[in-house]
Amino acid sequence: MRISVAADSLDGIAPTLVAEVERRGHTLTLYGALAPDGRADWAWCCAAAAEDVATGQADQAIVCCWTGTGASIAANKVPGVRAALCVDAATAAGARTWNDANVLALSLRLTSEPLMIEILDAWFASRPSTDPRDAANIARLDEIS
Repeated sequence: MRISVAADSLDGIAPTLVAEVERRGHTLTLYGALAPDGRADWAWCCAAAAEDVATGQADQAIVCCWTGTGASIAANKVPGVRAALCVDAATAAGARTWNDANVLALSLRLTSEPLMIEILDAWFASRPSTDPRDAANIARLDEIS
């Protein structure tokens, strides 16, 4: 899978996140502090990763900042993106299943390496729900301006 990854700093799990996602066999495009050039501020790098998802250049994205909040806000400003700030594996599984989230937001401050692995396991193992009510909720998101 093609995954765009953005982080506004190299704090916390940022360096190990890249290695872990690559170890799982995904092709990465890097933004922010993870890239050799480009703007590292969270609003710029996280939006760039989300835009890759919206344009089909990436299948999914993972965006990170100190709290994860700014990363998720920036990603969610991109039409067609459903970013979820996940602090545990159950939230990640639910975000993929019920919300068809296509961007995972993580906190560089709160997420330990073992927790990151659990979150990634749940995120990549989960699939969007086929329940018509869940699909209706996702479709409603496109109607909200």
